[in-house]
Amino acid sequence: MTQLYTNILDPQLIKQLKAGGVGVMPTDTLYGLVAQAANQSATEALYKLKGRSNKPGTLIAASIDQLVELGIKRRYLTAVEHFWPNPISIVIPTGSALDYLHQGKQTLAVRIPSDTKIHRLLEQTGPLITSSANTPGAEPATTIDEAREYFGDTVDFYVDGGSKRGAEASTIIRIVDDAIEVLREGSVKINEAGRIEA
Repeated sequence: MTQLYTNILDPQLIKQLKAGGVGVMPTDTLYGLVAQAANQSATEALYKLKGRSNKPGTLIAASIDQLVELGIKRRYLTAVEHFWPNPISIVIPTGSALDYLHQGKQTLAVRIPSDTKIHRLLEQTGPLITSSANTPGAEPATTIDEAREYFGDTVDFYVDGGSKRGAEASTIIRIVDDAIEVLREGSVKINEAGRIEA
């Protein structure tokens, strides 16, 4: 039975995520489908719900240490850690051990959110793999009701965080030969010098 939560730090929700649950919750940007990134079967269930292959989600974590523990090399993370915490997703090289997460792409978009509650949740669950809460080709859900229309009872839980109308997706960047390439401009603007604009 699909559970509905109103508190993102509900102990039962944390328990459900750690047990491999897949559901919809507000992230630091939009509503997203989420699953514990270290859990391969939960990650595969999330991708199946999205109808995705060869298009991996975004990894969110509370710290660089969590990402290293998951299997991402620290040297790639320390080079960009000055951008975090922020709604900036950075495409990072990943190894073959995380193939179930990156779906053969050998890279993943990664971010450390600045939202306090999300940060506290991640401290308890470990990194989460996320993908916008919508079916292929549809607009991302901005409310739980919209998410329910997409996923119904096919997910394990929903977390109602109110309306996300007007919220922007994260900015996605990658570093190529020490230059910053903006792949998607989102809620944070980055100038040509690679600095965050106020």
